[in-house]
Amino acid sequence: MNKNVAQGLSKVRNPIEQARGLPNAHYVSQEIYEEERDVLLYSNWAGIGLGSDVPEPGDVMPVEFADLPLLMVRTHDGKVAVYQNTCRHRGMILVSEKCNLRGTIRCPYHSWSYNLDGTLRATPHVGGPGMNYDDNVDRRNLSLFTVRSHLWRDIVFVNVSGDAPDFTDYASKLIRRWHEHEQPMYHGGPVSAFKFDVDCNWKLAVENYCESYHLPWVHPGLNSYSRLEDHYHIEEPGHFAGQGTKVYRQIEGGGGERFPDFDGLGRFWDQGAEYIVLFPNVMLAAQRDHGYAIILLPQGPERTIERNEIYYSFDPTERSDLAALIAKNSDQWRSVLEEDLFVIEGMQRGRHGVKFDGGKFSPRMDGPTHVFHRWVADSIHSVRKQAANGRACS
Repeated sequence: MNKNVAQGLSKVRNPIEQARGLPNAHYVSQEIYEEERDVLLYSNWAGIGLGSDVPEPGDVMPVEFADLPLLMVRTHDGKVAVYQNTCRHRGMILVSEKCNLRGTIRCPYHSWSYNLDGTLRATPHVGGPGMNYDDNVDRRNLSLFTVRSHLWRDIVFVNVSGDAPDFTDYASKLIRRWHEHEQPMYHGGPVSAFKFDVDCNWKLAVENYCESYHLPWVHPGLNSYSRLEDHYHIEEPGHFAGQGTKVYRQIEGGGGERFPDFDGLGRFWDQGAEYIVLFPNVMLAAQRDHGYAIILLPQGPERTIERNEIYYSFDPTERSDLAALIAKNSDQWRSVLEEDLFVIEGMQRGRHGVKFDGGKFSPRMDGPTHVFHRWVADSIHSVRKQAANGRACS
């Protein structure tokens, strides 16, 4: 590890008045990308997809998450399970595209087959032609590798390392903050889902979403009614960060129609809304009549897939009268979120400027971004310190 990079973390961990942002290497280095992958993405609860991606028993969907091939499966009992998308025989990828497999996950290489619960079901010719059993191949010990998972707000979270706290403990502070929104949410359907393939490190998308400082220049339309001065910071060190607004304006259709509100919300939500990143990689919105989730899927140090998914308080399949408004809402959010792409890609290119020192934070405007930077730096520092202590004792 470059000594200057390691020393740079101490500057990130300073109070915001003296802090610098993460060094360039944390955005462009393959080595540090892999370190952050293990420490930040694999060791915490990270979002990889949606329960609504696999709505029916037998539905499966492969996901490439930070170099790891995963498979989301809707089991016969209606639950979502996540497995490593790798056959236990010769390591072949099991499923290459979203589909319904009914009850069998079959490897296309040698036809080893697994049940939806991951157990090994069949091993054709494993003992020779026509011999489907072999005493040296114990099916009971060759189930698919299960990845710890949890479903919340339709988001499938995984803890790859397997040693994070229970999800409800991990996300408890946000669950309490948004307790009024702990109620059924309905995905808006295909029109309410769109992706961006962005040439940037995943952390830059988080940093940008955390703060409202950029609104007047990047989102002038949004800022025209939900102004910079109407926003406030949300900072929960070690857990989440973001921004809120005291001026949320509902979208209306041509006839003045609006989406119905979620049930039982307090008065704050009449005009307020909040936009929070649950560390490490899920960006969320809570509003009176709809919300959304953005899942960041890192594809390397300088590329990220953003999944944008919009949800409502009602089942859209039962409200055809609101179909046009749902489409209009999706177009509006796509337009707003697209406005950020040139910024996060521009910051990525800027991180190749060798003299850039991580940047100076504005103590008044960059608090949420610094909370995220410090979480990254604290997490990496802790693991490096443990490793150094282990080497010293050996």
